[in-house]
Amino acid sequence: MNIALIGSGGREHALCKKFKECKKIKKIFCIPGNAGTAELATNLNIDFLNFNLLLKSIKHYNIKLVVVGPEEPLVKGIVNFLEKNKIKVFGPNKFASRLEGSKAFMKIICKKYNIPTAKFKICRNFKDFQKSILGFSLPVVVKADGLAAGKGVVICKTKEQAVKISKQIFKGKFKSSRKVVLEEFLTGEEVSYFLIVDKKSFISFGSAQDHKRVFEKDKGPNTGGMGAYSPAPIIDKKLEKKIIQKIVKPTLKALKDNGQFYRGFLYVGLMIKNNNPYLIEYNVRMGDPECQVIIPRLKTDLFKIINYSVKNQLKKLKLSWEKNKCMTIVLCSKGYPGKYKKNKIVGIKKIVDKKKLFVIHAGTKKINGNIVSNGGRVLNIVCKGKSFIQIRRNIIKLIKKINWKYGFFRKDIGWRVI
Repeated sequence: MNIALIGSGGREHALCKKFKECKKIKKIFCIPGNAGTAELATNLNIDFLNFNLLLKSIKHYNIKLVVVGPEEPLVKGIVNFLEKNKIKVFGPNKFASRLEGSKAFMKIICKKYNIPTAKFKICRNFKDFQKSILGFSLPVVVKADGLAAGKGVVICKTKEQAVKISKQIFKGKFKSSRKVVLEEFLTGEEVSYFLIVDKKSFISFGSAQDHKRVFEKDKGPNTGGMGAYSPAPIIDKKLEKKIIQKIVKPTLKALKDNGQFYRGFLYVGLMIKNNNPYLIEYNVRMGDPECQVIIPRLKTDLFKIINYSVKNQLKKLKLSWEKNKCMTIVLCSKGYPGKYKKNKIVGIKKIVDKKKLFVIHAGTKKINGNIVSNGGRVLNIVCKGKSFIQIRRNIIKLIKKINWKYGFFRKDIGWRVI
């Protein structure tokens, strides 16, 4: 069977690498892909948000299944469009994708179904915001309601900062947001918990801890993620049970009560406080860079899992995992998450991937046979092993060998566990 993978980041390269092991897949197409996926699949440089053009390509290349990587096409309804045109697709529909597409929508579900989350207020205009902020102590979290590529959440230490950020959101800094969600600041340990869901059931798909802040010691602005490790030791069987009972099941029930259902990867972003989980956010796809540390530990055929989900037969499946731990450190373009230069040559031609230490491409492309930077997060160096401290040493050693003068990285990924 021919399959297509939508997206161009590290998550997509990691998924593509896994799909390459699946015997039943004849050909993989990545739309648009990156320099890493080009080695494993056929990259199709088309705009996946142009659904009609996408459909033409799917039919032309006889693609039987589409796996959607990023959130934007999901929120814009790619699943509804493809299903209407009789194409099998793995990912949540437009309604279910609002769990990530609208923070206000997610918070309303939390309130109605008693899902533990931070105290919040949805502000529709600046006047509303001015009145609402009086009910919060500092620091306060200001969130853009819609998609903002991981940059729509700011922890504000002063009221002046909160006012400034909210004004930017109301003025349309993020195209998808005209509302602000004010939220109390929760202290605790942040963790990501993953599931694969179908119409009738769900299965756990591992855990990871991401490092959102750009600088060491968790300083500086939020990014899409500077590194991650899996599994997250904080999630034991007892805590997992609480996450499922208090958060996952009520959310899926909320969708059902609306005559809807969820299918696809579900990413549950949590804060753990006094051994209790609080929902921070949902993402309606695999995390990036969390995918890069979860997928390499998976022993079960990924294509088989996705097929079972599409057929609503996940109940029959039991997943198998490696005992190894896994970590990734993201090599970024200098200036990220602000302004950075593109098209800088990344000299990794001589770097040979090993079974337990390898490079996943994120923001890369090929120009005249050279691999060049094409984004803020350029490479993910991934390593598996028994101890996180040794894994991190191996990664840093390889980054130093790559010696990319236009890049930077965090040396303290995994500080909590190490």
